[in-house]
Amino acid sequence: VQLQASGGGLVQAGGSLRLSCAASGRAFSNYAMGWFRQAPGKEREFVAAISWSGRSTYYADSVKGRFTISRDKAKNMVYMQMNSLKPEDTAVYYCAAGSGYYPGDKYDYWGQGTQVTVSS
Repeated sequence: VQLQASGGGLVQAGGSLRLSCAASGRAFSNYAMGWFRQAPGKEREFVAAISWSGRSTYYADSVKGRFTISRDKAKNMVYMQMNSLKPEDTAVYYCAAGSGYYPGDKYDYWGQGTQVTVSS
């Protein structure tokens, strides 16, 4: 599975962005998909994930109610709608494919990151 993330950019606090992750490979539909982020000087952290079926999702407390993850299996795409963005959301965002949709599950495939910068 190859993953390509896009959609990052510069936005003011309170604004919105939608990240996209394009996946290639026949096995895409068998994987749970997640978004992670890494801010400068900080460790990578879990943001959100969605089950292989798309019926279950899980969010970090810091983004719950503001971010929404979704997937389109027919298009091999995963999205994350980010609303009410805060300066602390500034980070490089990565999509990943893994065995489960909880933060501790193993993620086997990673895309390159896309930068999200939120100005105050």
